[in-house]
Amino acid sequence: MDERPGKRWIEVGGDGAGAAELAGALGLHPLAARVLASRGHADPAEARLFLEAPLSGLPDPFSMKGMAAAVARLVAALERGEKIATYGDYDVDGVTSTVLLSSFLRAAGGDVVTYTPHRLVEGYGLNTGAVQKLAAQGVKLLVSLDCGITSVEEVRAASALGVETVVVDHHTVPVELPAAVAILNPHQPGCGYPSKELSAVGVTFTLLMALRRTLREAGRFTPARPEPNLRAMLDLVALGTVADVVPLTGANRILVRHGLAEIATTRRPGLRALKRVAGVAEGVVTAGQIGFRLGPRINAAGRLDDAGRGVRLLSTLDEAEASALADELDRENQSRQEIERRMLAEALDDAAAAVRRGAVGLVLGREGWHAGVVGIVAARVAERFHRPAVLVGFDGAEGKGSGRSIEGFHLYDALAACSGHLLRFGGHRHAAGVTIAATALEPFRAAFEAHAAAALSADDLLPRCRVDGWVAESDLTARAAEDLEKLGPYGAGHPEPVFAMRSRPGKARTVGAGAAHLKLTFGKGLGAIGFSMGDRAGLCQAPFEAAFTLGFDDWDGTRRLQLKLKDLRAASDA
Repeated sequence: MDERPGKRWIEVGGDGAGAAELAGALGLHPLAARVLASRGHADPAEARLFLEAPLSGLPDPFSMKGMAAAVARLVAALERGEKIATYGDYDVDGVTSTVLLSSFLRAAGGDVVTYTPHRLVEGYGLNTGAVQKLAAQGVKLLVSLDCGITSVEEVRAASALGVETVVVDHHTVPVELPAAVAILNPHQPGCGYPSKELSAVGVTFTLLMALRRTLREAGRFTPARPEPNLRAMLDLVALGTVADVVPLTGANRILVRHGLAEIATTRRPGLRALKRVAGVAEGVVTAGQIGFRLGPRINAAGRLDDAGRGVRLLSTLDEAEASALADELDRENQSRQEIERRMLAEALDDAAAAVRRGAVGLVLGREGWHAGVVGIVAARVAERFHRPAVLVGFDGAEGKGSGRSIEGFHLYDALAACSGHLLRFGGHRHAAGVTIAATALEPFRAAFEAHAAAALSADDLLPRCRVDGWVAESDLTARAAEDLEKLGPYGAGHPEPVFAMRSRPGKARTVGAGAAHLKLTFGKGLGAIGFSMGDRAGLCQAPFEAAFTLGFDDWDGTRRLQLKLKDLRAASDA
C-alpha cells in the first residue's frame, strides 16, 4: 500500500503584470521577468535593487532591540581584558556563529574561549555544568549563540557565579526571558529590526556590524590591530543561514548572495578542505551545495559526537589540520548516513501504520534510535507523509527527540499545548526538540495527535506543487535558465521557480538502483530527470503534464540545459 498523498497543483505566479516592461528595462528573458514581477518586484528600480542585493541594503544593526546594551557590554569586556566565552549550539548555525564572533573578538584583541555542548551528553542549549566550568576558567562574560532564549535558570546560575550573559538567538521567544545583560532576538516584542527571520549567525553578524562601528569610532583599530573584514566573514554567514533553512528574503537574501561569493573564493583552510571532501568544485557555489553537501558534514560532527570539531575546522589556519578534520567529518557523515538509512526504514514502517489508523500528527519512538539523527529522519517522514512528525530516540527511561512540521502547523505551539507530557522542549514553527520520559510517550502521542487533528484539515494534508506558470517548450532556453539564476539564491521563502508544461507522450526510461529515477526526453530533445520518480514512467506513455524547474546539468563538466521534475500527472487530471 502506498500511503503517499497525491499532490495538488497550485498556480502562484499571478498574471505577471509588468513583466514585459521589466524585461525591457533590465534586459531579462521574459520568463525571468515574469517570475520577478509575480513575486512583487514589478517596479524596475526596485527589481534592480533586488537583483543587485547590495550590502548597503542591510538594515541598521542598532534597530535591533538590545543591540546598544550588547555592544556596550562587549566593548567593556575588551577594554578590561575580561575573558569572554562564546557558547554556541552544535548545529551549523551555532558552529558558524561561534567561529564568527570568536574570530572577530580575537582580531579586536579579546581574550576568548569557545564552548560547544556535546549533543548526546549535555543536550541542547546552556547547561549549568558548562556554566560552572567556564566560571572556574575565569570567564566574566558569556555570549550564548543560537540558544539561551529559554535559559532562565542557567543565566541565573551564571550571574550567581559572577558571569554576565548576552543572549544571541532567533528561536521562539517565551513568556519569561532570562535576566541577561542583553538579548538579541528579532522576534522579541518591541524589536524594530525589519528582517525578523534571521538565523543565529545572521543575528551574530548584525551584532558585529554594530560592534565594529562602535570600536572604529572609539579608535580601537590601529595598523598593528587592523579592522576585521566583515565581508570576508560572510562565508560563515551563508553557511549557517542556508543550513538553518530560514527564508532567503530581506537581509538573509543579501547576506547569502554575498556569502556564496565568499565561499567560492574563501581563504579559510577548513572551508576549502570541506569543499574538497564534499565534491564542491571551484567556482560558483550554490545554496543547494550548502544544504546537501557542506552543511551535513559540519552537522555530522555534532550529531554523532563532538561538534567542537566543526568549530576547529572553520577556525584553523593550518592546512594540514584542516584537511585532517575535513576527512574526519566526511567519514562521520558517511556513518550518519548509514544510521539514517536504518532508522528511516523503521520510522517509515511505523509512520505508515499510524497513517493507516488515521493519525494526522505522527509521534514515533524506539529504543536505540540515535538522538543525533532523529531530526533528519523526522524531516524525511514529514515530507513523505505530509504530516507533522516528532521522532524520539530512547535510552532507557528517557528519550530525546526532534520534530519537523508542514505548512499550516505551528510545531512549537503544538508542543506547548502538549507540554504537560514533556520534560523539556524548544524550537520554532517548523522545527523543535523535546526531552520526554519513556512512560509519557503514549499520552504525549495521544495529545499531539488530537492537537494535529483539530488544527489540520484534509486539504492541509495534501502536499502542494506550486507552479509559477505554464510554458511552452520553446520558452525553455539557455538564456532563460541563465537569467533565472540571477534571481537566486533560492531557498526557503524564495523557492526556485517551478513551471508546468503539457506534453505528448515522451521518451521515458528508469535509471539508478532499483529503477528509482526517471529520465525523460521531451519532443525537441530537451532532457529531464525526476529523482525518486521511476514509478511514474507509465504516465509518459499518454499525454501528460509535467511540473519542473529549469537549470543546467554540469555533472560531467559539460553544461546542458535540463529540467528537474517536481511532479507528473495525466493530462486528463487537469
